[in-house]
Amino acid sequence: MTQSFAHIGPLRMYYEVHGAGDRPLILIHGGGSTIESNWSTVLPLLAARRKVIAVELQAHGRTADVDRPETFQQDADDVAALVRQLNVASVDILGFSNGGHTAMQVAIRHPAIVRRLVIASASHTRAGMIDGFFDMMEHASLDDMPAPLKQAFLAVNPDPRALQTMHDKDAARMRGFEDWSDDALRSITAPALVINADRDVIKNEHAVAMSRLIPNARLLIVPGTHGSYIGEACTFVPGSKIPKMVVGVVEEFLDEGTQTQNSNIKTQKLPGAGT
Repeated sequence: MTQSFAHIGPLRMYYEVHGAGDRPLILIHGGGSTIESNWSTVLPLLAARRKVIAVELQAHGRTADVDRPETFQQDADDVAALVRQLNVASVDILGFSNGGHTAMQVAIRHPAIVRRLVIASASHTRAGMIDGFFDMMEHASLDDMPAPLKQAFLAVNPDPRALQTMHDKDAARMRGFEDWSDDALRSITAPALVINADRDVIKNEHAVAMSRLIPNARLLIVPGTHGSYIGEACTFVPGSKIPKMVVGVVEEFLDEGTQTQNSNIKTQKLPGAGT
């Protein structure tokens, strides 16, 4: 593993590189998370077969806050700038929860750099969240933030003021969230895999709808709760085999494009049947 910071405008973005390969996979964490709290369970599995670049976005973990609001569009632009700094033509992206929102915005705003897209437990409208979610956000406080997320943040950034800032900016972003148009999702050109848990904070019918709006999308609904299927710190289920299964599905989806290309090449070399 290598650890680095990228200077992107005023932002000093922390990122890690794990594994090796020609088609990098960018991991984008959820709100309030760090690389460790979001990805510790599945990152080693993913990095065993490919290069994985895990980022920490503005105000999260080791990436300090800067004097601007948090927006999914800005986060997407920051991720795209990192990809270009790394001189990579295109990447695969896996985003969870708020990271899934950011991943969608990368695909919408910077389509040329996205080869394949995995959207895990994210929505594009307020109605896509479970009933009462936004009422809860109106009263969100740091005291209500899950202890595993607070502990993970302070383990890599021991400044309690930074933790408060991150919480407040995340909460403000969600309170002010405005629906994205269906046409925005229809504009996504990258093949996509939409993942949701059957007891998620995203309604399953919304995940189905997203998979139908994105032109070349697949859908996976798995047993579990928000993030349990990737072993996220707040919902990790000891001994569960589901994260390994989900990694297998994600890997097959990411490899599908290359396998199709290789199959097409082989087919072209074969004599035409029935001629």
